[in-house]
Amino acid sequence: MRTANLVIRAKQVVLSNRIAPASIHIRDGIITSISSFENVPPDCELIEINHESIVMPGLVDTHVHINEPGRTNWEGFATATQAAAAGGVTTLIDMPLNSIPPTTTVAGFNAKLEAARGQCYVDVGFWGGVVPGNTGELAPLFAAGVVGFKCFLIHSGVDEFPNVTEADLRAALPELTKL
Repeated sequence: MRTANLVIRAKQVVLSNRIAPASIHIRDGIITSISSFENVPPDCELIEINHESIVMPGLVDTHVHINEPGRTNWEGFATATQAAAAGGVTTLIDMPLNSIPPTTTVAGFNAKLEAARGQCYVDVGFWGGVVPGNTGELAPLFAAGVVGFKCFLIHSGVDEFPNVTEADLRAALPELTKL
């Protein structure tokens, strides 16, 4: 079995400690190795990058407000992810507020996922929200795929995502600790 079915190579590749010529070996969409510029296995697709361009890892933005569904006119998945791709951002992590419904229940998360379907030009992850009374939703949200949780100690700016009190935190934190 071939180790790579695609090689991207460039004279300027950002590596861990320098910028140098290199070939990036990819198998089925996953980087398997980074090798010398000259190392290109036979019978694999080769993409040569313009000598003026730099190949670098994609950026991850962990604090993005994609307001769809509900407030798509503020910004939705199509515009947010296209803008990210244009700027070299390959992954967005969406904040749990500003959409209607917010990502504080599995139903709200499923509405978010349905709104995103077919509109994303980069990878997207989702924060879940901690709001008063949703401690029972935290484990199901995590099991459904949210990457972590956010809460506010003061008004969030939108009524759909109320802030927590000390009592709410005392209820939620043991559950979050388990997760």
